Amino acid sequence: MHRRRFLTALPALASSLPASVGAAAASRAEAELPRALAVPGGVARVPLGSADRAPRAQLGANRVLVLRDGNEWFALVGISLEAKPGSRVVLATEGAPRGPRIEIPVAPKQYASQYLKVAPGKVDLSPEDLARHQRERAHLDGVLRTFTEAPPTALGMVAPAPGRRSSSFGLRRFFNGQARSPHTGMDIAAAEGTPVVAAGAGRVLDVGGYFFSGSTVIVDHAQGLLSLYAHLSAMDVREGEAVAAGAPIGKVGATGRVTGPHLHFSVYLNRVPVDPALFLPAVEG
Repeated sequence: MHRRRFLTALPALASSLPASVGAAAASRAEAELPRALAVPGGVARVPLGSADRAPRAQLGANRVLVLRDGNEWFALVGISLEAKPGSRVVLATEGAPRGPRIEIPVAPKQYASQYLKVAPGKVDLSPEDLARHQRERAHLDGVLRTFTEAPPTALGMVAPAPGRRSSSFGLRRFFNGQARSPHTGMDIAAAEGTPVVAAGAGRVLDVGGYFFSGSTVIVDHAQGLLSLYAHLSAMDVREGEAVAAGAPIGKVGATGRVTGPHLHFSVYLNRVPVDPALFLPAVEG
């Protein structure tokens, strides 16, 4: 995988920085760019061409993150887990020299499956729990629509907690033969009380308790790039608070619908969950 430098700041911001700061940022950027992988649940890097102003890009109804790489603009597009391998998703652009429509081919990706037999009462929700979940889902859908115009300060992320990466992204579970939604994040095995940090700089978008995810913090990194931290035993930030990459935001717990303590970590791009591993340093061994 070849990684290229990118400039996250718009010209007005870049011109206000000392040259040494800009050079250092560009050097760090080479290692920070997420690994592009145009598969279901992956991230596509789409060149948009050279233009004086940032082009605007949308996938369906959702705005897409657009950044500058030298003299060229590019889009980072989150591809839904529901996208069919071999299909093409269409990126609509405005002000991009490459044209108003760019097709992105979706390559195949096979995620693991897990088949479990459990008591029926452990699968189906009661009417009260179902009503609560539907209310919370509507709220979270609104949160995930957030699109902050300013560019992210960085695209690469730091691990939000130490521990083994388990229950990988995209895992599809079958309870008593019935398919459930694929796993939309990465689970990190860690003891209760283990500190959890923000994977990247941003603003705390949502802090709350939910039926499935328990105590949950969501951070807005700008332009539709969000991160979510679930099942926390403590939440140490407030909504609207600015956080730096690596800043403490909570502690690992077992809140919500879980069987034991761990951190569920999700990354969203243009409102769809994408594989967090693409944004994190590769694990050796």
